[in-house]
Amino acid sequence: MHIQQNDIEKYLAEIKTLINSGAYRIERNARREDNLDLFLTHILDEPQAKEILLNLTPQDFSAVVQNEHIGYEHEQLYIFGKDVLLTERYTGKDTLVSLYIKINKLETPFPFVIVISFHKQNFPLTYYFK
Repeated sequence: MHIQQNDIEKYLAEIKTLINSGAYRIERNARREDNLDLFLTHILDEPQAKEILLNLTPQDFSAVVQNEHIGYEHEQLYIFGKDVLLTERYTGKDTLVSLYIKINKLETPFPFVIVISFHKQNFPLTYYFK
């Protein structure tokens, strides 16, 4: 799949509009332990997480992958990486954290953004436009 930078600019504009309107959520359930861990090990609240999402750029883009869950194969998931300065909850130390962010923009039944992954990178990402 060949992706142009303006495709990612358009995608980001669309998800940022939805995020600004409150039509999004960051998954924090038992199947998303890594997401929970980020919020437990760092001082990070919803407004800060939202700001990180709103500051994504095409340079943070890594890949588009098909959703592999049965019944959702038609969905495309966009992967981004972002280096952010976060404060460790128990030490108070500021550390640069490389985040792994996987986003699913749904169109039906209404436009909505699900941030499937929002955690420390478990492996280095390759960036498409860097």
